[in-house]
Amino acid sequence: MQHTLSQGASDTGRWHLFLHTAAGFCRHNVVFLIALAAAVATAVMVPPDRAYLGYFDFSTLCCLFSTLAVVNALRAHRFFTILAEKIVSATGNLRMCVLALVYITFIGSMLIANDMALLTFLPLGCYVLHATGNEKHMALTFVLQNIGANLGGMLTPFGNPQNLYLYSRFSIPTGQFLLTMLPPFLLSMTLVTLACFLFFPRRAITVERRICDKLPPVRTGLYLLLFAAVILAVFRLLPYYAVAAAVLLVLLFADRGALARVDYPLLLTFVCFFIFAGNMVRIDAVRAFAGGLLSRNPLLVSTLSCQLISNVPSAILLSGFTDAWKPLLYGVNIGGVGTLISSLASLITFRTYVQEQAGGAKKYLLLFSAVNFTFLSVLFLLCSCLV
Repeated sequence: MQHTLSQGASDTGRWHLFLHTAAGFCRHNVVFLIALAAAVATAVMVPPDRAYLGYFDFSTLCCLFSTLAVVNALRAHRFFTILAEKIVSATGNLRMCVLALVYITFIGSMLIANDMALLTFLPLGCYVLHATGNEKHMALTFVLQNIGANLGGMLTPFGNPQNLYLYSRFSIPTGQFLLTMLPPFLLSMTLVTLACFLFFPRRAITVERRICDKLPPVRTGLYLLLFAAVILAVFRLLPYYAVAAAVLLVLLFADRGALARVDYPLLLTFVCFFIFAGNMVRIDAVRAFAGGLLSRNPLLVSTLSCQLISNVPSAILLSGFTDAWKPLLYGVNIGGVGTLISSLASLITFRTYVQEQAGGAKKYLLLFSAVNFTFLSVLFLLCSCLV
């Protein structure tokens, strides 16, 4: 009898643990679950066949995997945090300190993608503001770091996942891509700089270094070499499959934890959206409706679409209905600012802020919306003049 009760309690504990784990997975991977549901729903209307193999952009998937894996390896040795902290410690006042934090996130997103930039540099911003007694500026600092991450990545093909996809999908020449995105990139940097000068005082602060670690030279050099290879693969100067294989093999021996920490739900989200978008294009009514809207104003449609279903799925879905890559590229990049769901990275910032400032969700959302839609309006006017 005692054994039966113990066994029942053990089963109940395991069941509660399973439910808790499942609930946590669902909270952190809402977009993946939505993408999965969308893929399954459209698969009912368009049953799986041989044409499904043509849905997937394997270059995007391999380059995204390689980027995430190498960045995880560098982050494990606090490469980006040490670099950022050295830069921030060189500032002498609050305004320049916040500007440095935002610029680091802004520029970092060009190299390690927007979500990785936020995961890396938001904790640094939080530390600096706590250490200097400036917690009241945390909401606006986080909002500007978030905007910097979403808009900074627009300049490079690998800065945002949607860029990587569209760059490959339309075979955009690298030089043309950079020249196309340079004007909104420069305007975004100007707006971020202006906001820092307007809203943060030039109050003297001191930031003590908390990291004394030295980077392991051999491993750091190896990972930076892999990172350079990934960038060359993105620019089509090296075969993406060979680089992905090299990253996998090297990290299997050098840092398996980096492979374990890859955001596989993000990769699966892409897979599901590829299926969803591929099926939607094959539905006549959807093709006619979406094609009609995009033929009128692809910039407006893509920008609004991001506000409702986020920028990555918007890029994948809408690319099947138009060849006008330039307004689409503008729309899914500037559309990353706006609502909280316009970019997956924004959810990272919101979650981090709520964890640090309990009860501050409403204040943050109001500030986030006001600043984001101001940026979006100005950028939309510029892009309207460019297309």
